Amino acid sequence: MTGERSTRSTGGGARANRQPGLTTESFASRISTWQREHGRNSLPWQNTRDPYRIWLSEIMLQQTQVATVLGYYERFLKTCPTVADLAIAEDDTVMALWAGLGYYSRARNLHKAAKLVVERHGGTFPNDVAALAELPGVGRSTASAIAAFSFDTIAPILDGNVKRVLARHAGIEGFPGASAVEKKLWVEAEARLPGCASDMVAYTQGLMDLGATICAKSTPSCLLCPVSIDCRARIDGRLEEIPAAKPNKPLPHRSQRYLIAQLGDAVLLVKRPPIGIWGGLWCLPELGANDANPHDSRFVRQLETRFAITVAAETHELEALEHSFTHFKLRMLPIRVTIKSIHPRIAESGETMWLPLANLATTGLPTPIKKILSNLESRTT
Repeated sequence: MTGERSTRSTGGGARANRQPGLTTESFASRISTWQREHGRNSLPWQNTRDPYRIWLSEIMLQQTQVATVLGYYERFLKTCPTVADLAIAEDDTVMALWAGLGYYSRARNLHKAAKLVVERHGGTFPNDVAALAELPGVGRSTASAIAAFSFDTIAPILDGNVKRVLARHAGIEGFPGASAVEKKLWVEAEARLPGCASDMVAYTQGLMDLGATICAKSTPSCLLCPVSIDCRARIDGRLEEIPAAKPNKPLPHRSQRYLIAQLGDAVLLVKRPPIGIWGGLWCLPELGANDANPHDSRFVRQLETRFAITVAAETHELEALEHSFTHFKLRMLPIRVTIKSIHPRIAESGETMWLPLANLATTGLPTPIKKILSNLESRTT
């Protein structure tokens, strides 16, 4: 193609897997052409050169599907339309906008990065991949995607879907998350880049689209794939084997009791530490393993001492809720008590608040906590 490089080194192992006469440039051009004709071209973060909107979408799309991100993206931009607006937003505002998307360190890093863009770069995103990668929560692949979509920068991406496309096409065995396998995939990603900057948006988006819609984990649609003719995994009949699945490890199970202290139509919440599970979100107070059994008379006395409250009625154990995290499964055991009065010190604390049940939708709550309280609201209305 005009303007593209005639050769590009791919490394010995990768070159040996390819059919003669098919160049790295032909791979890039086929992906770009396919994307322009058949790819996704109407998503709300496409057809823009605004690095802020592109960056926001890339962070939201990390480990989250497009269908889930759409509503969050639009709501986020209504409250924080620019990076400057995000930089000055309150922590609670940012966490409330993110609540339900999961992987909450992304939201905390997003907020930190916005402040750095304003403080260090005058509110303008840098157009250099290395500088973008220095922002909290922005690694090499995300930085390259932002640079490609915003500035036509020729740089490789390697998200989960792209790993699958490249692993199959080059016939790279093993789990893509393994360090040695990932290094091989980066070599492939670098080798296959188009030589023309004007192709970078279509090529980068095309790789993403191909992995998300055509080169699926199971039953890939090879007849619709623009690069299937020289796909090593297809040729060798190994589409189900490549890439290898993540080594299976059983998830440990944990149980945790949570207190629902209800005062009228409001419940007591505590703010989670900034680091760790549900970091920075509002949550029901956790009850420790050393607390008395809810059916023991000591239980109420412990609650009254710990939370500076007066309990008005007996406790009720509500239905347990199961919630899965990446590394473990949590069995959540809610225990409800009705509160007669509260001590002033707990009523006016920055780490605690009494939340009216009617305000669940506008508060930064973990999804399972919001579900527990939504069920509570339905029973009290």
